[in-house]
Amino acid sequence: MKITKITTYRVPPRWMFLKMETDEGVVGWGEPVVEGRARTVEAAVHELSEYVVGKDPSRINDLWQAMYRGGFYRGGAVFMSAIAGIDQALWDIKGKVLNAPVYELLGGRVRDRMKTYCWVGGDRPADVIAQIRERLAHGFDTFKMNGCEEMGIIGSSKAVDAAVARVAEIREAFGNTIEFGLDFHGRVSAPMAKVLVKELEPFRPLFIEEPVLAEQAEYYPRIAAHTSIPIAAGERMYSRFEFKSVLERGGISILQPDLSHAGGITECVKIAAMAEAYDVALAPHCPLGPIALASCLHVDFVSWNATLQEQSIGIHYNKGGEVLDYVLNKDALALDDGGYALPFSGPGLGIEVNEELLIERSREVADWRNPLWRHPDGSVAEW
Repeated sequence: MKITKITTYRVPPRWMFLKMETDEGVVGWGEPVVEGRARTVEAAVHELSEYVVGKDPSRINDLWQAMYRGGFYRGGAVFMSAIAGIDQALWDIKGKVLNAPVYELLGGRVRDRMKTYCWVGGDRPADVIAQIRERLAHGFDTFKMNGCEEMGIIGSSKAVDAAVARVAEIREAFGNTIEFGLDFHGRVSAPMAKVLVKELEPFRPLFIEEPVLAEQAEYYPRIAAHTSIPIAAGERMYSRFEFKSVLERGGISILQPDLSHAGGITECVKIAAMAEAYDVALAPHCPLGPIALASCLHVDFVSWNATLQEQSIGIHYNKGGEVLDYVLNKDALALDDGGYALPFSGPGLGIEVNEELLIERSREVADWRNPLWRHPDGSVAEW
């Protein structure tokens, strides 16, 4: 079997799908994207395709190394996201050829179901209580929300009080009948992170995500020394080599590689094993589409330290397209009571893509961009 063609489709709300075709008619799907930079990743996919078109799709490890090491410059969000989508498609093909789910090819399941959580609150968290109540009615009991709005290097007491009051309101309304994580989204500086974790500790959030930006990762162990709240990070780290230094420094309790950004299934299985060696939990980042989510779940089902899985059904970014829109076998991503995902029964990634809708929506798609925020003094703020 040989790979004959790679086609990409940019679709709403902010996703990109990859179709890999072979000379024997077996097709694989991937989801390579950097949110807000889909065209850039698309160009990288087609540049990297020279390493895979005409090659045997069964040699996933060799093709991965060729894409990664074949160029003098490597790593980073764009290259690793392009590799991720191609890698997902290769695993999809291998599973279909061997008539087995990807998790079976990775050694088989370590669990029978995988706990997921959902988002509430939006970019600037609001209506959190009402949204939690709505999702409780659909069986969810674990949530994530943005922990604060934009915050200066030295933030005001008003901003700190607003963040704390929101969390206090949640605990007052629901007690310990729910769990929730707080995503600081890299909006908080190291000095303010210490203030916030101290103030938030009595409310026992499940974790605090990206208390500082990934490029300030040396602060993770320092912040961890000030709190008992687990620290989560990793969505803006793109290879095992970046995760290696973070794990060595310590401070991280939950690692969050993204299966569409960090080299795909091949790389993230290795990252998960590295995290397990450091007694660190795995909770893959996934505010994306169905192929990304399916890829995450296959890694979750073979990783003993996988604890939580993010999923974006109903997330505030999904305008013009929802996760299940592009899936024909929607039951494959159905969640049972409590928000648990069940193992896929179909071969490969287990997702049947609605290619007709994909093509239709890709004809006229706007380029998604995240907002550009500014502080009151006019300087650029972290979104």
